[in-house]
Amino acid sequence: MTQNINLIRSTALIKSLSDEDILTNLNSGKFKVTSYKKSSVVHFDGELCNKLEIVLFGKVVVDRIDESGNLLTISEFYKDDILGGNLLFSKNPYYPMTVLTQLPTDILEIDREVLFELICNNPIFLRTYLELISDRTFILGDKIKHYINRTIRESIMNYLNYESKKQNSNHIKLNITKKALAEKIGVQRTSLSRELAKMRKDGLIQFDSDTITLLKYKKAANQ
Repeated sequence: MTQNINLIRSTALIKSLSDEDILTNLNSGKFKVTSYKKSSVVHFDGELCNKLEIVLFGKVVVDRIDESGNLLTISEFYKDDILGGNLLFSKNPYYPMTVLTQLPTDILEIDREVLFELICNNPIFLRTYLELISDRTFILGDKIKHYINRTIRESIMNYLNYESKKQNSNHIKLNITKKALAEKIGVQRTSLSRELAKMRKDGLIQFDSDTITLLKYKKAANQ
């Protein structure tokens, strides 16, 4: 119980509440912590959204498989992220895609009516709630825009250019597996491997199991 209170207290949305309020809501069942194993379904496609959920630790993803069989990770949720915030008070409050855990995950659940009461009685809580929903909506919109009308090569180069700037090097260390990279850019693993091979043949990159080197970046840097 103490561990749960500490995790709950540290979340952006709940920190405006007192420890007494948190404990009272937990004891009454208005707040509930649910634990999920890795690769568990949190919500099925079409399931009714009737509660707000806050990730206390772990990782949750929303995945979509297109008509070609490509897996696209629409959104990722980590500690302090909320689930269902943009659906809960909708006239059509149903999850449009399946929500899964990628790591062992603990989630705080708050019933819709309990959330509404908190929003009405606490302006700071309301402001934080609106900020979190707005940020999540922006991230999702940017993610969708990132993939629309973009070729596999463009998606790969976008990722590599981002990592190159982040790591300040043309020699990019892959912090995820190629399978995870394929899921991140919304293609099959075989499609990613095939395009990487073409890019190597075209003199754009060199790669091994752990790194990818941007050759064009290197040429430009030497000019």
